[in-house]
Amino acid sequence: MAPQIDPNPGEKLVLEEDCSEVKLGSGILSLTSQRIIFEKTEGNLTTLNKKIGNALLNSTLDKVSNVNHEGFILTKVVVQIGDSKYKFSVFNSKKWAKEIETQKALFNNKQ
Repeated sequence: MAPQIDPNPGEKLVLEEDCSEVKLGSGILSLTSQRIIFEKTEGNLTTLNKKIGNALLNSTLDKVSNVNHEGFILTKVVVQIGDSKYKFSVFNSKKWAKEIETQKALFNNKQ
């Protein structure tokens, strides 16, 4: 399920996962070659359908100031953008943290 936001020229989807963020709730976290995007989802248990809502986070990778992972059993990837810190519960937080750093370095080198 690709992000509902239109891609920029040359932008490619790298990682995507259904997850939750501590303050924002459930949604889909997408990492592209240029941005990190979190779109809110609303689920319906009766039909098991999910509806994608607004993008609550849509930031270019050069604005990401810090990335790490925390926790042992319930792991989170922690992304710092400006004064805001986002904690996403993803399946493999180490993989996400490493890939965000990799894509950020590639993005910064292209500018």
